Amino acid sequence: MQLNNPGAEIFVPDGTPVEQALARTTHLAVGAHQDDLEIMAYRGILECFQQPDKWFCGVNVTNGAGSPRDDLYKDYTDEMMQVVRRKEQKKAAVVGEYTAQIFLDYSSAATKDGSNPAVKEDLKKVFLATRPRIVYTHNLADKHDTHVAVTLRVIAALRELPDDAKPQQVLGCEVWRDLDWMADSDKVPMDVSAHENLAAALLGVFDSQICGGKRYDLATMGRRRAHATYFESHGVDVSTSLIYGMDLTPLIKDPTTDVFSYVQGFIDRFAQDVRSRIEKVR
Repeated sequence: MQLNNPGAEIFVPDGTPVEQALARTTHLAVGAHQDDLEIMAYRGILECFQQPDKWFCGVNVTNGAGSPRDDLYKDYTDEMMQVVRRKEQKKAAVVGEYTAQIFLDYSSAATKDGSNPAVKEDLKKVFLATRPRIVYTHNLADKHDTHVAVTLRVIAALRELPDDAKPQQVLGCEVWRDLDWMADSDKVPMDVSAHENLAAALLGVFDSQICGGKRYDLATMGRRRAHATYFESHGVDVSTSLIYGMDLTPLIKDPTTDVFSYVQGFIDRFAQDVRSRIEKVR
């Protein structure tokens, strides 16, 4: 598989030939940055962990050059940070037993450029080589521009695939805006209670982010725990860790659906839920 950028790389933790490693993929996640996958797509990692018939493949679109940095990393250049973040992502791929970790090596600016087809074309190559059953990416209501851009490139790439190569399900997941605000009927809840030690280990390898001033490890585990408790107000907890997803599958099944109108539907249903609850009790 020939990717566009000279710095692109496909890392296979167990040494299986690349073509074979990609072909065995069942779950695939596309994230903007190193550590996004471990935050938002842990359900896919967990489902595949030590399962001989299920394999998780990760894709990082950007190179991590713009990362905030402090402490040990405060004097690192962008070039040095790219090396560190790729190394950390490879550690996560080993710990999580991914079938492969793909680095597309784009800048954030190139990723956010809607007139640049390169990211979409690379993603199409990845999807055709892996043909996953389920795809995880960022949700369309995320508040990080690069995350939203990645999701739009994923949708564009998937829409151009032949029908027999399209995944069964596409989920937009939580990083820079969680999905607790959505109406319960719209949420796709993903129970990730099992192997809490694995979840902590995957988040913990990204030392440049944690030591650099962002406690993503604590925040992510805390959000999952909060979701599990606050999901149901009139029942006991049925899980200890929960991730919410936004179902993006209809956007792939019907390429004529307008992306903004689709997201507006979630917002409108949330507004109606709030309005109905107030009207019911006032």
